[in-house]
Amino acid sequence: MRHPLLIIVLGGLLGGCNHDHPPAAQGDAAEAFQSKLQQQLLDAKPGSVIEIPPGHYTLNRGLSLRTDGVTLRGAGMDKTVLSFKGQVSGPEGLLVNANDFTIENLALEDTKGDSLKINQGKNIIIRGVRVEWTGGPQTSNGAYGLYPVKTQNVLIEDSVVIGASDAGIYVGQSRNIVVRRNRAEFNVAGIEIENSVNADVYENTATKNTGGILVFNMPNLSQAGYATRVFKNKVWDNNTDNFAAKGAAVASVPRGSGVVVNSNDKVEIFDNDIANHQTTNVIISSYFSTNYYNTRGVAADYNPYPKGIYIYGNRFSGGGDIPDGMKFKMLKTAVYGINGHFPDVLWDGYADTKTLVDGLPPANDRICIDGASGVLNADGPNEYKHPSTDTKPYQCTLPKLPAVALDPAPKS
Repeated sequence: MRHPLLIIVLGGLLGGCNHDHPPAAQGDAAEAFQSKLQQQLLDAKPGSVIEIPPGHYTLNRGLSLRTDGVTLRGAGMDKTVLSFKGQVSGPEGLLVNANDFTIENLALEDTKGDSLKINQGKNIIIRGVRVEWTGGPQTSNGAYGLYPVKTQNVLIEDSVVIGASDAGIYVGQSRNIVVRRNRAEFNVAGIEIENSVNADVYENTATKNTGGILVFNMPNLSQAGYATRVFKNKVWDNNTDNFAAKGAAVASVPRGSGVVVNSNDKVEIFDNDIANHQTTNVIISSYFSTNYYNTRGVAADYNPYPKGIYIYGNRFSGGGDIPDGMKFKMLKTAVYGINGHFPDVLWDGYADTKTLVDGLPPANDRICIDGASGVLNADGPNEYKHPSTDTKPYQCTLPKLPAVALDPAPKS
């Protein structure tokens, strides 16, 4: 939907600040800026463009937007900085409940909780946004950096997220998603697609997280996830200790995980550079390996098994030498010796036994792997007692998924 354009520039609040090296807004000026910005968000009309000039602005309350068709724009992710370091109210830095929303070229720092949450919107663009908890990885950091949930037609590009205690870039319970050319560092999960349908994750860099890129399906949510493509990413050295809050789903992600697929269907992983993960470069697992159990139990229609996973054409190197957790350490030693290492792909071994034919899943539900150094079936159902290194069960192909088409196509 096209809207008349109304540009609102937030300026003149900080006196004679030098925009090349602006001082932090303090005291009355900071309060004036914060009040003005929240009022502009409240007063915005469809088509409004709210521009924030270069500066380092201090806020102590969360912001919110509920109007469709609004653009929030800064002068650059290192030039326009909204700092929530002293935040005393509001669970998020910015909460958006709106359609046709664009946010670009600014930074959100040190929010008390989630940094940018977008709930139930359509046609969302997040471009050139930096989210950072400047104190480094800490459990007290906010859980999510960029956090669209229950959204449709989502584009996240050219952004940076550092320090989230759950997921840096997280898209949940959404449809039609493109996550591209972003950088995620020092988060528990760098990039996570959860319970979402039709997602393309490409040309991103994920490094120094606990786990690089995650594709998850959790129970008791509004929809099941399937059809995610992870390709042309650089995923390396994700060996940061897990600092998630106790009880969080990602608290079970082993330190040193490259790409992790858990309980999701139709996931295609190809043309990535994946290297030097101390547990292993790729993990394929079921809900039974998460150590995360919902107190309400699991809904009857929830599928806890990964199905239709296709891994091919990647460039793997290193990794598997210092797995996280005693069970993994013992498994590695038992199968590969003290000085050995896990192969590129580790599967927990849980399969839907009701569907097996001659020991294999139906053709479109198989795990197909080509170009990896090996695959270890950890035999999780039998407590790792009979792990297998046989690669024959994974010698297959699957139909390739179509590219995600955002409609309407976003303007660059």
